Amino acid sequence: MSKTTVNAVSTESGSGHAPAPAAGTAGGSRAFAILLLITGAAGLLAAWVITIDKFKLLEAKVAGTTFTPGCSLNPVVSCGSVMESKQAAVFGFPNPMLGLVAYGMVICVGMSLLAGARFPRWYWLTFNAGTLFGVVFCAWLMFQSLYRINALCLWCSLAWVATIFMFWYVTSFNVRNGFLPAPRALKSFFGEFTWVLPVLHIGVIGMLILTRWWDFWTS
Repeated sequence: MSKTTVNAVSTESGSGHAPAPAAGTAGGSRAFAILLLITGAAGLLAAWVITIDKFKLLEAKVAGTTFTPGCSLNPVVSCGSVMESKQAAVFGFPNPMLGLVAYGMVICVGMSLLAGARFPRWYWLTFNAGTLFGVVFCAWLMFQSLYRINALCLWCSLAWVATIFMFWYVTSFNVRNGFLPAPRALKSFFGEFTWVLPVLHIGVIGMLILTRWWDFWTS
């Protein structure tokens, strides 16, 4: 009887060691991934609810009836007033439809990071540019809401908060990983105190809302 001898061949995949990360790539921590998931989910929820309510408003107009969104609580907190304004469709379609896509993409990035994905510099900078567009667009919508429409939408406010946290933490990630040029002192600041920036940002917005309708809040 002939004997067949099988020689063991050592391969990289069978060595028990994970392959080295590709140069110039970075993956986020578990906490960062979860933050993206939470902010993405919050923004997606807000965009979804606003979109549904917008459709109901349109259906009511066609039927010759009225529809009042659940978050229209008083003359100031009036989602319906915001949804029916021209600013609610800047690009020719309802703004929240843009959010359905954008926040969904953020959730995908968060899930990928949880799975151990690493992305190159161009990817992170593109992601950062997207969050920058989001936070600037939200700032414009805030101004319109406070000083032109003269009403607040609670679901819009949730999307604002989610986008602000998203922007500052993605920016912090890129600075700390050297994808955005910054002095060492700024890198150290982002390493320890990133949370301060979104808190201050939201605090300023809160003060603007408080002072804009001070007479209403205190009456």
